[in-house]
Amino acid sequence: MASIVTANFDRNNVTPIRRERTQISVRPVEFAGGGTHRAYRGRRRSRRVARTEPSSSIAKRIFDITAASAALLFFAPLLIGIAIAIKATSPGPVLFFQYRYGYRNRRFKIYKFRTMRNDAGDVRGVRQTVQGDARVTPVGRILRKTSLDEIPQLFNVIKGDMSLVGPRPHVPGMLAADLPYEDLVPYYFQRHTARPGITGLAQVSGCRGSTAESEPAISRIDYDLDYIERWSLRMDVMIIIRTIRKEFLSGSGF
Repeated sequence: MASIVTANFDRNNVTPIRRERTQISVRPVEFAGGGTHRAYRGRRRSRRVARTEPSSSIAKRIFDITAASAALLFFAPLLIGIAIAIKATSPGPVLFFQYRYGYRNRRFKIYKFRTMRNDAGDVRGVRQTVQGDARVTPVGRILRKTSLDEIPQLFNVIKGDMSLVGPRPHVPGMLAADLPYEDLVPYYFQRHTARPGITGLAQVSGCRGSTAESEPAISRIDYDLDYIERWSLRMDVMIIIRTIRKEFLSGSGF
């Protein structure tokens, strides 16, 4: 029986506390609607898993639509101001579009405010942004630091492509430690059993930014699967509060 390896982080560092694990995690994964890679634990348990799966929850969907609509109304003046600032300081469109993995591996078009020069953007998203990236515009640097570039994804939430909280959507072919993510983490695609989110447990736990190092990249997926297995509306609210405090108010992006 494979042992469960769960990534833990200290609060001042994104390096996992458990250091004995090598590149490949062996964490077993619960599938939506039944069982794990371990022994099947009975019909009652599989029914409970199906009932609590985030993407099958009507309450979560109602919460997403209500909160996203209210947020768009609240941020409307700010959205207009950001759009004017982007247009006035850099040639090109206000919004940036990119295809990402969604629920059950379906691809969807994600919306973001454009933060890079139009002639230097990476449509495929394979080349990740790094600290001091020359492609980022002055306005884009502010938007990234405060995560305000993510606000247009509220439209994705209303459309049903995304949720407010869930695993962050990745571009197809995303690399982690110079490998395709699914090669580094064999259970990678299990994270797509939930709608992707604007924010998630991994992001508020310190797993944000570059995936160049294998340990943080593996731990990010572990956090995503922990969220799917332990999801509740209360958990969503707590993650949103932590995101506002950590990203919008503190400004940890780049």
